Order: sequence, then structure tokens, then C-alpha cells
Amino acid sequence: MRSTANFWTKRFQDAAWIQILAKGVEQIAAGSGRASSEKAAAGRMAVSTFAVRVAGAGLAFLSQIVLARLLGAYDYGIYSVAWTFVIVLGVMACGGFSTSASRFIPQYRQSGDLNGLRGFLSASRQAAFLIGLGMAALAITGVFLARSFIAPTYVEPLVVVFLALPFFAFGLVQDGIARSHDWPSLAMLPTFIWRPLAILFLLVAVSVAGMPATATTAALVAVAATFLVAAYQYVHLRARLPSKVPKGPARTDLKTWLAISLPMLMVEGFLQLLTSADVIMVSFFQSPDEVAVYFAASRTLALVHFVYFAVRAASAHRFSSYKHNEDRDGLAAYTRQATLWTFWPSLAAGLALLLVAPLLLRLFGGGFEDGYPLIALLMIGVLARASVGPADALLSMTGHQKTCAWIYAATFVVNVLLNLIFIPLLGLAGAAIATSCAILFEATALAIAARRKLNVTTFVLPIMLSGRRPSDDL
Repeated sequence: MRSTANFWTKRFQDAAWIQILAKGVEQIAAGSGRASSEKAAAGRMAVSTFAVRVAGAGLAFLSQIVLARLLGAYDYGIYSVAWTFVIVLGVMACGGFSTSASRFIPQYRQSGDLNGLRGFLSASRQAAFLIGLGMAALAITGVFLARSFIAPTYVEPLVVVFLALPFFAFGLVQDGIARSHDWPSLAMLPTFIWRPLAILFLLVAVSVAGMPATATTAALVAVAATFLVAAYQYVHLRARLPSKVPKGPARTDLKTWLAISLPMLMVEGFLQLLTSADVIMVSFFQSPDEVAVYFAASRTLALVHFVYFAVRAASAHRFSSYKHNEDRDGLAAYTRQATLWTFWPSLAAGLALLLVAPLLLRLFGGGFEDGYPLIALLMIGVLARASVGPADALLSMTGHQKTCAWIYAATFVVNVLLNLIFIPLLGLAGAAIATSCAILFEATALAIAARRKLNVTTFVLPIMLSGRRPSDDL
């Protein structure tokens, strides 16, 4: 497995079209007269991250089609809810260290504080694994205690899938560490390529071996895949980090790390809740078959949403570097560029998706085409979020993580209240409307906060009206 993974990792890294795009970014920077190794690295990181997220979005979509076909709509709906719980709790279990890595690692590297850097690299992963282990125990206990209130078909898959939590959290922190060292392939490929591939291949293998393709079987496969991918990533990080961080004494400053990481955890946790709460809440009111339709629609929409997450992942530690260097002009310029990188590709992808979505939904099986109106409704929220770029990462990486956390907390409350109102009235369409309205609130609040706290414009319309070309901001 390792040799195969290494082969495909190198193929992604060395793909000609990725190299051509990266070279193009560097040439644009050189043409502006402001080229530097830092900006070239930013371009490579953004392009590589975008390329992997494109491939990952496509692979995730295809894997969901196969899962829906293998499991059937009913079991697919149950598995979708169970795995959604893992994603939400896994983000919380990492303790915010997956995000704060983009804050502390550039800071320690630029200041030459290798002792602090070594301590953070070790303690962050250990903390995430232990928190994930504890959260898994609590979650499993909670399922047993509340099983009289949970539909019996959900109990076993939930208990099984929660075993993935410590490995999921551990992997998230490793993603952050790899991103902060400008290793996009090591940060992105395990999560967005290897894990869905592993889940897919393992489920097909156990089905061929004669095991029934149920939600519980899929949950077991997901646990195994999460463990294998986290281990793969750990081995490669262990081999690459010594070239950047020589062995030596380590300093642990857990109090400072937690003070910064916990507000970032709130940001990441509420963001993930916003992304996933609709699926969970639909399961409270609708049957697993209807949950499957909603989940298929949201997964199809991920073909657009990946643009936002790709730019966000590539930009976070850049915002931290500009802040640490007190380069206000550079921060404002990079923010404008990041917004344009987010909005225009999202708009283009969204329009293209609306044209082909009926065909894509039919690939999941009969009845899934009913999710088309949901895609159109959810698209409003996706484009609203894209219109302000990675404003949440900008606030978090520049010391305003508490403001960002409060915005997401308020947005989550709005989302839950609107779902409670609209789902009983309008069913699946109500969930989509509630989610888009909540994201509109989120985008507006983030843009206002960025303007007031940093005097930086993140909304795409003023950026366009300012008449600044993208090359002017590089």
C-alpha cells in the first residue's frame, strides 16, 4: 500500500498541468515587479491546494454515488448521518490545533524559536488524539444512554463509527502542520484522496467477500480507512519534518497554545456545524431515504464549495505571516486576491453545476433527482460565502478569532432556529432555505467585522468596483 500511495502522491505533485498553473502564477507575480520566493510559494500552495481539492471533490462525489448504489438509499441515509457526526465531533476533538498550526508554526519559524516549534508539533498531535479518544468514549456512552430516544437503525452504526474520532482528529492536526510547511500534497491528499479511496475500495472488497453492505459495514470500513490514512500521513510527516525542524529540546507552552486554539476551535466547530447541521436536523424529522436525497444534493454541491475551502486552506498561514510582519498593505492586497480567487471560480462552477445536476443526481439511483431544487436553494448560501472570500480565516489568523467565533455561534443559533421552523413546514426544501439564510447572515457579519477590525474589504463587489486588477495585488 505504501509504495502505491507514494507513486500516486508523486503523480499528483508532478502533474504537468499543476506545474504549468503554478509557473503561471509565479510569472504574473514577476510581471508586477514584486515577485518573491514567499509569493511564489503562495502561488504554488494555492494552485496545488486547488488542484487537489478539484480531484478530491470529484472523487468524493463518485465515491458517494458508489456508496449509495451499494448500500441502497435507506442504509446510505443512515451512514451519511453517522459519518456527519464524526466530521462534526472530529473537528471539535482536534482542540483547535489544526487551525492554530497555521498561526504558531509560521510565527515560530520566522522568530527562530525552534524549541517552541518542536513542542507545538508534538503536543498538538498528542492532545488531539487524547481528546478524540475521550470524545469517542463519551459519544458511545451517550448513544447507549439515549438509545430509547434514537431510532434503532442508527444505534449500531453510530457506536461503530465513533471509534474513528481519535484518528480523525489526529489527522486534522497533521493536515494543519503540513499546510503550514507548504506541503499541500501531504496536507490534502490523505484527507481528500486516500481516505475516500480507502473507504470505497474496502467496502467493495468486503461486499465481494460476502459481507452484507449495510450502514454498519460502511461504518466499520470508515474507521479502518481513517486509521490507515492517519498512519500513512504520520509516517511521511515524520520523514519530512527533520529537514525543516532539526531534533533538539522542546518547550511546552500549553496555556498559550490553548488560549489561541480554543477560540479557533469555536470557529472551526461552528463552521462545521453550519456545514453539517442541516443533514443532522433533517434526520430528526425525515426518514433515512429522504436524508439520503438531501445528503446526495449537498455532496453534489460540494463540487462548488470546494473552491472556498481550497482558498481558505491555502491562505490561512499567509494571513498569519502578513500579521506577524505587520505588513498591512500586503495583508489587504492578499485578502482582495483571495476573495477573487474564491468568488469567480465558485460562480462559474455553480452555473455549470446547475446545468448538469439532474444528470449527476440520477447517478445515485432512482428518486435522487428530487434533490435538484435543493441544490439551487443551497447554491445561494455557497455563493454568499464565496463573495467574502476566506474572511473567517483572515480574522482568526490576525488575532480576532474570538470575534469570528461569536459570529459563527450566532450563525449556528440562527441556522438551528430556522431549521426548526422551516423543516416541519417545507420538508427538505425548508432545510435548504434555512441553511442558505444562515450563511447569508454569516457572510454579512464576517465582512463587516473584517472592515471594522482590520480596515480590510472582503466583499467582492467593492473589490471589483475599486478597479484593481488581480496582478496589482500580487
